[in-house]
Amino acid sequence: MQSLRHHRVRELLKREVGAVLRREIPADEAGLITVSDVGLAGDLKSATIYLGVIGGTAQQKKALALVNEHRPHLQRLVGRAVVLKYTPKLHFELDTSLERGNRVLEILDEIERTAPPA
Repeated sequence: MQSLRHHRVRELLKREVGAVLRREIPADEAGLITVSDVGLAGDLKSATIYLGVIGGTAQQKKALALVNEHRPHLQRLVGRAVVLKYTPKLHFELDTSLERGNRVLEILDEIERTAPPA
């Protein structure tokens, strides 16, 4: 079970990383990038930032590459905004949960259409 501090740091990182991404990464280059979740290590020294990107797979890959390219700069900006003993080292990943959820809904709709009426 996560402590209250752990939860608060996750939410703070989610908010601040989202704000930094909106300011620093132009939407015309990478599409609309959102922070969907933050995974935080128990010692608060590393964080995995799950990004949602509105656009096709090519735009998602480009956005992830752009964010990873600017990671040191983003890390510094987040470190200035979030006052902690150690600024967590940020790792970025694409969040595919929305795509998986949509696929599950499509499968359920297909099953419903093909099933004989009861």
